Amino acid sequence: MNRAALLVLADGRFPAGGHAHSGGAEEAVAAGRVRDVATLKEFCRGRLHTAGLVAAGLAAAAAAGYDPLLLEEAADARTAAPAQRHTSRRLGRQLLRAARAAWPCAELDALAAACPRGAHQSVVLGLTARCAGLTPLDAGYAAAYESIGGPVTATVRLLRLDPFDATAVLARLAADLDRVAAQAAEAARRVHTDGSAALPAASAPLLDIAAERHATRPARLFAS
Repeated sequence: MNRAALLVLADGRFPAGGHAHSGGAEEAVAAGRVRDVATLKEFCRGRLHTAGLVAAGLAAAAAAGYDPLLLEEAADARTAAPAQRHTSRRLGRQLLRAARAAWPCAELDALAAACPRGAHQSVVLGLTARCAGLTPLDAGYAAAYESIGGPVTATVRLLRLDPFDATAVLARLAADLDRVAAQAAEAARRVHTDGSAALPAASAPLLDIAAERHATRPARLFAS
């Protein structure tokens, strides 16, 4: 097991394109739902247990060797908003470029050939973890952390929060991250026998609505 690869994959400096996206935080700030550290924590907790859980489950299943094209279908079914699907594939394309450079792998090449318009980020993340020698649990952790790490970083810029206070939000959600990653790994364990129905399908309608609104904004700091 190459656990050090998890540090590389989860590092905000890994060129996967996430720095240009707020994970819905920009629209939440514009709507007044995120105003300070306390509301940021609640936003991140909600995102982690919905969109983050879904992404972690898909990533863990890909790391477990489940057919990535079937996971693409499952990701489509769990991503209701067109803006969210567009963002997921856009990030997936960028992540796939970085992953193929860092961990050359025939499975990544095959996914790139099968999905020329881009694969979902969570599926790419999980397959990257697999090619890097990581476990489904590791992939679940990486996806879950990414689902809140991006919004926290973005909100520091959007609200000029103290970076120390913002980082404390991530630390205080550590137990939630543990639970989400464990749920994702358990779903990945069952996916080979139960199919994609074993994967989490938590919904977050407000995130979907916010994504569609954000996509129509003429002026914005982040791409999503």
